[in-house]
Amino acid sequence: METTRFILLVALGLVLTMIYQSWHQDYNDLPTQSEINKQELVLESTEGISVGDLPTVSTSASKSTNQTLSVDRKSQRLQSGEVIHVKTDLLDLEINTLGGTIQHLELLNYPVSKRQKIGNVVLLDNEKDHFYIVQGGLISEIDSADHKTVFAIEKYNYSLEGKDSVSIPLYWESENGLKVIKTFTFYRNQYVADINYEIQNETDIDWTGRAYGQINRTEAKEKGSRFIYTYTGAVVSSPEKRYEKIDFGDIEDDKLSIDITNGWVAMLQHYFITALVPGSKDDKYHYYTLNPEKNSYVIGAASPVKSIGVNNSENISHRVFFGPKLQKQLEQIAEGLDLTVDFGVFWILAKPLYWVLDYIHGFTNNWGWAIILVTLLLKIFFYKLSAAGYRSMANMRRVQPRLLSIRDRYKDDRAKLNKAMMDIYKEEKINPLGGCFPILIQIPVFISLYWVLLESVELRQADFILWIHDLSIPDPFFVLPLLMGITMFIQQKLNPAPMDPVQAKVMSVLPIVFTIFFAFFPSGLVLYWVVNNTLSIAQQWMITRSIDNAPRNK
Repeated sequence: METTRFILLVALGLVLTMIYQSWHQDYNDLPTQSEINKQELVLESTEGISVGDLPTVSTSASKSTNQTLSVDRKSQRLQSGEVIHVKTDLLDLEINTLGGTIQHLELLNYPVSKRQKIGNVVLLDNEKDHFYIVQGGLISEIDSADHKTVFAIEKYNYSLEGKDSVSIPLYWESENGLKVIKTFTFYRNQYVADINYEIQNETDIDWTGRAYGQINRTEAKEKGSRFIYTYTGAVVSSPEKRYEKIDFGDIEDDKLSIDITNGWVAMLQHYFITALVPGSKDDKYHYYTLNPEKNSYVIGAASPVKSIGVNNSENISHRVFFGPKLQKQLEQIAEGLDLTVDFGVFWILAKPLYWVLDYIHGFTNNWGWAIILVTLLLKIFFYKLSAAGYRSMANMRRVQPRLLSIRDRYKDDRAKLNKAMMDIYKEEKINPLGGCFPILIQIPVFISLYWVLLESVELRQADFILWIHDLSIPDPFFVLPLLMGITMFIQQKLNPAPMDPVQAKVMSVLPIVFTIFFAFFPSGLVLYWVVNNTLSIAQQWMITRSIDNAPRNK
């Protein structure tokens, strides 16, 4: 009975969590009118150059200081500048000469769907419904090349063409003789770009300024199951706190303004990330967020202030990562960047589980079989602990007829009923909570594996067998959810039935409820539950059978 109550509480908690996450997505980030009217950045750096001087892309019709920016509010697109097309083995992207803005980026190895030929995942885009760009430039007390400046270019098309890297230079020169070369460098088999600013001061005064990079996007609802919540928003990293979420509501309410050494910032969504990483982890960068208008969110980083003497030059650089959240690559880009694969509160358990899953995949070359083998290893690891719980439940089932008998005898006297039940437990050496404790111990591990399967981009569009061609989407024929419901029903038959008739009725419909519930879950997650339930049934059946037969063997 206690086990039944525990299962009901877990189920209720799961449902309430899903309801809260759904509500949070729909309502919690709606801005108030006063927040919408906040248009000016008031953040100040500690080094003399105001971050408030950063010119932000506005999605309303406004005139910039140099008359080069034209933005249509209705279309929410950059209108000025020419477009440079760049193609590598992994990326297909566009750079707008207006500020050298990366306005479109397509991931060539990640189709939107395996079943429908509708193109590849577009991570960055300059469209109304998906405004998501990477921009940057220089700020100074005198003229400089910010992201509202139009650059000159050498040509319109670039590709690797058998090389290991390709560089795209953009040029700008002020009337006073300040020259800026902004160069993008892309690499073979990498999702990174190095952005370098070469500043040549041929004016008659010293140049003092800083470089900045920022990610500007609108909040777009990701398509997917209503029952699966993954974080979409900004992140800042520092040595003190390597992974700190800043959701869109936080950006509206309280703008970030902080100086950090060895940090980074990023925008996340399920499976994919865009991150800005300083050129040197020893430099103290200023990190900030902006909310220039409704449904427009910016997170960025500004370099330390540099002073360049007359007829001298300096370079300032930073790195951008845009692509899938592949842990092995992320951990090589910046410290803590792999934490953007968000394994939840039990990440310390989830990390080793991912390593084991990845290691097994190296042998099977099939993520489905890797999930099955990891589930088997977990069952072996927890075999004795599970056995203790199943033994307790089997004993409870064995004495249940006696418990029902005394319940009928003392139905009007609660005190005598409880005493009689405790006497039976003592006589049979049964702990009524013995079936719960082993389950409680295992829950953090199973929750960790849940997040590993949910967050790992490696499982996206991963084949298994037969009809399952993508472990990250629901089973198209609902076979796995049906099997999960059947295994849950069998497990109930092995457990002692609830003594309360109301609980018994509720438990009887749970397999149906969870079958419907899991029909919307990724098939990789449902595969794990089916295998776990099947192995649990086998172990519980053997233990229950041995206990049921024990009295007859005496």
